[in-house]
Order: sequence, then C-alpha cells, then structure tokens
Amino acid sequence: MWRVWLICAAVHGFLSVALGAFGAHGLKERLANAGEHMAANFETGARYEMYHALALIGVAFLASRFPSKAINASGYCFTIGACIFSFSLYTLALTGIKKFGAITPIGGVLMLAGWVLLAYAAYSASDN
Repeated sequence: MWRVWLICAAVHGFLSVALGAFGAHGLKERLANAGEHMAANFETGARYEMYHALALIGVAFLASRFPSKAINASGYCFTIGACIFSFSLYTLALTGIKKFGAITPIGGVLMLAGWVLLAYAAYSASDN
C-alpha cells in the first residue's frame, strides 16, 4: 500500500501547488471581486491539501516499514478528507454557493480521524 499513499501524496502535492498558484494569479481578480473571505477559503483549501500531501508521505513511509490496518485507514482518511475539504473550499470560492461550505467539515473530520488513526497505529505497534 505504500506506493498508493505515495502516489496520493504526489497528486495532492501537485494539485495544491497548481491550484494555489492558479488561485493566487489566474483567479486573483475574480476571487478579489468575490470578497476577501473567498480568496482566503481558496488559500485554506490549498494549504490543507499540501499539509495532508506531506502527511501522506509519512503514511507511505510507515506503511512500507510497519504495515498495519490503522496506518492504511489513516491514509484513506487523509486522502478522502483532503479531497472533500479542499475541493469544497475551492468550489465555494469559485461559485459562491454556500452549500459547498456545509460539506467542508466532513473533510475536516476525516482528516482529524486520520491523525487519530496514525496515533493509534503508533500506540498499538509492537516493539519488535
């Protein structure tokens, strides 16, 4: 599974940089016209997507050395959570449709669950 998590990390890292740059440069005027909070929402999506791309690199490393269901579950939570969280914020910022902001917390909860599962994996690992 470590390859899957490394690929997910690379995809999230790429999207974070690409969409962050697009938001900062290509959409600068549109986001500014939508209001400062919309530009901040877009930036928050890109930032948290990058944080979890980096977390997935750690998950890939751990899955290669200490494979466990908890580590893989953490990877799933980080991947799906970052998608829901970040893309709901990107969509909210671009469309102004407030309903997209209502699903953002689902992604946030999944990302939090990923961190809890990572801690559980460390706690429950054998010392062999």
